[in-house]
This record gives sequence, structure tokens and C-alpha cells, in this order.
Amino acid sequence: MAKSWFVTGALGCIGAWVVKTILDRGDVPVVFDLGGDPRRIRDVVDPAAFRRIRFVRGDVTDSEAVAAAVREHGVERIVHLAGLQVPFCKADPPAGARVNVVGTVNVFAAAKAAGIRRLAYASSAAVYGPNDFGPGGAPPVEDTACHPTTHYGVYKLANEGTARIYFQDDGISSVAIRPLTVYGVGRDQGMTSDPTCAMRAAVRGEPFRIRFSGRTDYQYVADCAAAFVAAADCGPEGAAVYNLHGESVDMAEVRELIVRYGPPGTAERITVEGPELPIPPALDGSAIDAAYPDLPRTPLAEGVRQTMERFRELEQGISS
Repeated sequence: MAKSWFVTGALGCIGAWVVKTILDRGDVPVVFDLGGDPRRIRDVVDPAAFRRIRFVRGDVTDSEAVAAAVREHGVERIVHLAGLQVPFCKADPPAGARVNVVGTVNVFAAAKAAGIRRLAYASSAAVYGPNDFGPGGAPPVEDTACHPTTHYGVYKLANEGTARIYFQDDGISSVAIRPLTVYGVGRDQGMTSDPTCAMRAAVRGEPFRIRFSGRTDYQYVADCAAAFVAAADCGPEGAAVYNLHGESVDMAEVRELIVRYGPPGTAERITVEGPELPIPPALDGSAIDAAYPDLPRTPLAEGVRQTMERFRELEQGISS
């Protein structure tokens, strides 16, 4: 029998791919989002599957609305992705805290009220500061001390504490996943969306300047979505936290891939100019690999190729 999945922030990039992953399983996603534009979902989900989605317009800061949606749709699984990203939290810290912190508390409270004993939610590599490395300068592991340098990172770290207390006091297990630089169709907001925006610009024959340089950990959005769905479906008891690791490469290498799969003239139109990101350039993902050994691992070159091919199809009006 098909399960009902509650997905907050489902109109965002990772959310759209989580919805696709749920549909591909034969289950039913309940999309809970304040926005009203499902374009990112339409970009990755075929029209027949799209009709199976249940849409609920709501705000995660409204505890009663969250609880009602979970209750009324007979939800069995929860993936909580709603949140304001780094630039928005910087511009309006109180709003960022309401959405990112209070919204997360509301989702846990709704799970408790509905008798749901497990959920997955988005943390972030932004919990780490630029000097938060493992022993000998190794990529940070989950228990590496965190010194975030943004409101966004602080809020995400607070949510991990919220999850720990909900397990301690109420027995609700959870899995937090810390992605870093997610790329793929639908990624169009935040500083680390620049590589994906450059891919789309290349397909269109337009210029684009990527605003950061250096190495970072690239994670294909389809793989990221698969991790969230797996984590919400099963996992260890407790408040687990997992880093997500993909491929850590220099931005220059990503640009080379964009040039490889782009039309003639891409090398002149796509440029890189900016500082390195203020977080470690790679995460240690061995813990999530051990807990979920069957998660997909798309090579970076293949992920870039697939992304740019889908952008070409979208430019031609071809649905999924």
C-alpha cells in the first residue's frame, strides 16, 4: 500500500527531487510549502506522476497548520526541508530564525502529535566554520567541533540540538543530513547554486560568472534526495547526524566539465571569479556510507552531463 509522505520545502531544489523519488517508489507526496509555484517539480517529474501529488499551501512557522496537514493526510513519513538560505538569513535574521528554527520545532511537534516516530531533515555543511577540520586537517566528521560563521549555520546547528531533545524526551528518532554544494536541475538560489546556474547559462549560450573559487564538495541532487528518502524511511534509533560527501574538486575542474558539455563558445562565456567558500572543502561521509550503503553515487562528470542534457530538454519544451 502506498505511503503518505509529508515534505516541507518541497518546491525547492532538493524538495522537488525528493518528491520525484517518492513518486518513483509508488508513494504519495504531500507537498507543504508557502510558495505556489511548482515549476521545479514540473522540471523533474512527468505530467502523469505530477497529478498524484497532494499540494498543501502552508507556512512551517504556523504550528497548527503543520500539525493539521500531517494529521489530515494520514502522513507516515516526514522529510523536512523548508528553510531560508544564507543570504536571506543574513538580510533578516529574525525571519530566518522563525523559519529555520521554529519551523523545525513545529515539524517535530507535529510528528509527536501524530505518533510518527521517525523523520529526516536538512542540516547543512554550514554548521562548520572555515577551520573546522578533523585530525591532521582531514575533512570534518560529524562530531568535529562546529563554529559556524553565518546565522544560517547557527540555526542549522540549533536544529540538531532540537532533534536530540525530541529523542531524549519523546523517543522520536531523526536523521539530519548535512549537504554541501548540491547541484542539478532546480538549483537556482544561494551562493552555491552558481555552478548549476552556469550550466543552464552555458546551454542557453549566455555569459555567467561563478562567484566563488577553490575546492568544494559537489553532490548531485538526485543522490541527495535519495539520501533524505532513505533516512526518513529507516535508520538507527536516536538523533543521528550525517555528513553528505560527493566529489571534492576545484571550481576550475567544474568549469572544464561545463565547457566540455556546452556549445561552442562556452569557454569564453563561463568565468570564475571570487573567494573560496568559508567552510571546509570536503566532508567525511563514511558514516552515512556505512548506515546506508546502497545510496546512489553519481560521478561528477555524469551528473554535470545529465544536468545540462535536462536543461537542453527544458529549453526545447520537453517534459520529464
